[in-house]
Amino acid sequence: MDIIWYGFSCFRITERGHTTVVTDPHHPRLNLDKLGLKADLVTISHESMAEQVEAIRGEKYVISGAGEYEVGELFVTGIPLHVQVEETGMVRGNIAYHLEYPNNLNILHLGRLHQKPEQSIIEQLGDVHVLLLPVGGADLSGDDLADLISMIEPSYALPMQPLDVSEAAFTTALDGLLTGMGAANVEWRDMLRVTSSSLDEQTQVIRLHPAQASS
Repeated sequence: MDIIWYGFSCFRITERGHTTVVTDPHHPRLNLDKLGLKADLVTISHESMAEQVEAIRGEKYVISGAGEYEVGELFVTGIPLHVQVEETGMVRGNIAYHLEYPNNLNILHLGRLHQKPEQSIIEQLGDVHVLLLPVGGADLSGDDLADLISMIEPSYALPMQPLDVSEAAFTTALDGLLTGMGAANVEWRDMLRVTSSSLDEQTQVIRLHPAQASS
């Protein structure tokens, strides 16, 4: 399985012979048409992120809500993680997606996370081998994120940058996460390749270089 990051909360997940997924294809600073991304399935964690779905070539399915879905041999669970602001009553929407592949590799994309999910929600997911985690939002500190990782226990945690967070703030927040985990540094890669035999019991935090369109 290969995972490539295109900035913010957009990833492309490919597994030979199985459903290819693109998550959250929405970027005010990135023209996805130039990237030529192709996928069978697009997942949307927040309604404002649906603007560039048409830029994804070959997409047959779009999932933008909670529920259980089967796309090819991929089993997808959309998990509502909405938060209501007490002062205004406004609902801050978010759908997380748990992707279960038939080769026993599972991915959890947490979308636009505003608070830590309840332990009961985490327990319902079962195994999570790769966690796609927003880092740098105002709602969750480095210690909060470290606690969340310890609850989920993934083999890999891939930080993603919320839309309203600058690169500098993203890096600072990532340092806070590593401090909360007691980790010395983060490993940089262009992509993450995962196999069932490469999984580690201790979580590795991997920072991916965002892929860019060729000039």
